[in-house]
Amino acid sequence: MEEATHDELAGVVDLFDALTRAELERALVELAYRRGADVREDAVSAAVAEAVREYYLVELPAEAVAGDVDVHESRSDPLASGNTERSGDADEALVVGPVAFPMLPAEGEDLPHILDVPERSVDHAAAAEHVAERLREESETVVDDDDAERAATLVDVTYDAEAWGPVELGETRDRLLALVD
Repeated sequence: MEEATHDELAGVVDLFDALTRAELERALVELAYRRGADVREDAVSAAVAEAVREYYLVELPAEAVAGDVDVHESRSDPLASGNTERSGDADEALVVGPVAFPMLPAEGEDLPHILDVPERSVDHAAAAEHVAERLREESETVVDDDDAERAATLVDVTYDAEAWGPVELGETRDRLLALVD
């Protein structure tokens, strides 16, 4: 399968406001099929996990998303049945993250007609606070591990997160900058 960029993954999620991990993976498989490309489910799962790790996508508890997020359907998704190693919890929905510039992949405009996904909306304040908490926790680990390279990345993410939602991450950023400088 042709590799989708993180911004393209965000573009697919943006079409629906929120998707379960299984729904996003199903969408990517559908896009690959429409392009006549081979599908490597492990590559699809890895691409989604990387997009979450790098803050292009954010995993939110299903309660932070208005609309039906059928996590039980996600667990029984036949495309995901062979994949038992998921980084996300099945009770989570993926939303566009603070560093993403959502871009719809080729043929993506047809996905709402192909996938049966209910209408959803995201509590953006809850999403921003969730991202801020995740950044604070990850920053502690990065500082403890003396990982200057990841700290530099997270500094940029703190700025993006503040522009994305009503959160204050100056203290977290200062801790990271102390490691980078």
